[in-house]
Amino acid sequence: MLSPMDDYPIHQVAQVVRHVETSDRNFYDRYYFNCHGPDADSPWLIIGLGVYPNLGVTDCFAVVRHDDEHIVVRASKALGADRTDLTVGPFTVEILDGLRRIRVALEGGHGDLSFDLEFVANGPAALEPRHFQRQMERVTFDTQRFVQTGLWSGRLTVDGARFDVEPGPWRGNRDRSWGVRPVGEPEPPGRRADASISGTFFWIYSVMEFSDHAIVVVVQETETGERVMDDARRVWHDPDREPEWLGHVTHEITFVPGTRETAEATLRFTRPSGAVTTVTCHPELANFLAFGTGYGLEADWRHGMWQGDLKVSDLHLKISELDPTMKLFCVTDHYTRFVRFDGDNEENGCGLFEFAAIGPNEQYGFTGYTDTAP
Repeated sequence: MLSPMDDYPIHQVAQVVRHVETSDRNFYDRYYFNCHGPDADSPWLIIGLGVYPNLGVTDCFAVVRHDDEHIVVRASKALGADRTDLTVGPFTVEILDGLRRIRVALEGGHGDLSFDLEFVANGPAALEPRHFQRQMERVTFDTQRFVQTGLWSGRLTVDGARFDVEPGPWRGNRDRSWGVRPVGEPEPPGRRADASISGTFFWIYSVMEFSDHAIVVVVQETETGERVMDDARRVWHDPDREPEWLGHVTHEITFVPGTRETAEATLRFTRPSGAVTTVTCHPELANFLAFGTGYGLEADWRHGMWQGDLKVSDLHLKISELDPTMKLFCVTDHYTRFVRFDGDNEENGCGLFEFAAIGPNEQYGFTGYTDTAP
């Protein structure tokens, strides 16, 4: 079936636009947004919309952390032929001006969360290095992503409390990623069921905003510390300035005792010249992204899972009552304050520190999946 997009000269393969080059079931195409106010007392909102062409599904979620509340609204529908249709039940993503202005909305009446927000970029969209990983001969990650910081405006209602969102105090980042990564219902593990094969996923993804630039950090490691991803770049708000590579990344994570949650972190970026940039990370509010949103903890709701022609549901949990064992398998997005040191220069910033330490890790002394920091 053709769509109106097929009338544009944008094809990359000998297929119609809605068909991707690979038949891998795990191909996805996703939007991610986060939105935070001026301090840790403000809601910390995260939104995602994903399209899964080879599974015939598109789904969307919003999760907000406010005080002790963890509120989720999610929706899934059968994927149609029109890839410009970015509605999923009560959710809407609307491209107002590509790479500049985007509207995201969730109608009221579907849980204790609703919003109508506009993101306006304050810097260019920056491509990150391609993410590629092969495990047991199969490609498990082959993705491309760009990231962009910006300001938010509009309205947000959380558990009956209304917030007037104004640009300046309310800011955040968004990204677009596409390619192959595990999605949908779990597949038979095959050889991966062998207990001797490490399933470690150590991950740092941070988008730090300062006065005239952002710093974007991506780190993924194996159990021994071998790098799958290792990148730190300064992205200037001025689109005429090229992004600046800051060097190789090292990290020192201080964990909350009895958990694998981040209390503080220090990141160092070292160039071959010996020049070092140091950033101290002070998380203020954790959004436990995997609870209810589809990132893999619940067997009944995962990204790309078939839920029928249309399904909308919601959750309202207490942060203080979240299962501590499930947290060990959770990617967590922290609203974070940053302090950057470049020689004698120091600057404060804020933004996203996303972290996961799943499985064994030699640097931090984790020998299994459920042991925790002392």
